[in-house]
Amino acid sequence: MKKYLEIGKIVGTHALKGEVRVQPWADSGEFLLQFGIFYLNEGASSVKVVSSRVHKNMVIVKLKGVNSIEEADAMRGKVLYIDRDDAQLPEGRYFIQDLIGLKVIDSENGTVYGVIDDVTQTLANDVYHVRAENGKIYYIAAVEQVLAGTDLEAGTVAVRAMKGMFDDED
Repeated sequence: MKKYLEIGKIVGTHALKGEVRVQPWADSGEFLLQFGIFYLNEGASSVKVVSSRVHKNMVIVKLKGVNSIEEADAMRGKVLYIDRDDAQLPEGRYFIQDLIGLKVIDSENGTVYGVIDDVTQTLANDVYHVRAENGKIYYIAAVEQVLAGTDLEAGTVAVRAMKGMFDDED
């Protein structure tokens, strides 16, 4: 597993004193507020967070050493990372980056249906994109009725396959 996780992208400036607007890559912008340090370049360098707050769908962040709109604008496009060890997720929650590449297997018979290739976040629940060996993509809702268990160490997500979920029947 990666030590540094992508958490958002600087998409613009806010006001004139060096604040940046961050598009959060998390369930909510509030998740980013717990971090006092963000990392750049996949952990190669770090920057201290002076202050942060949620504003609309963005997180407004004041970074140490970024004191003008020009300096903030120079940060535009940079991806922010967090150290995995600093993050606290509730039981049964996972970083999308950790789910990508996991094998999706049947919880009853072990049949391998494919590999998680992407995750779409919707208002109701996440949707896993499962790429079968033949290249076909299946979409499964990440809900309790479908998910039987996730084992990051084994690299698997066990599902309770429902009729029609992984076959091409109408």
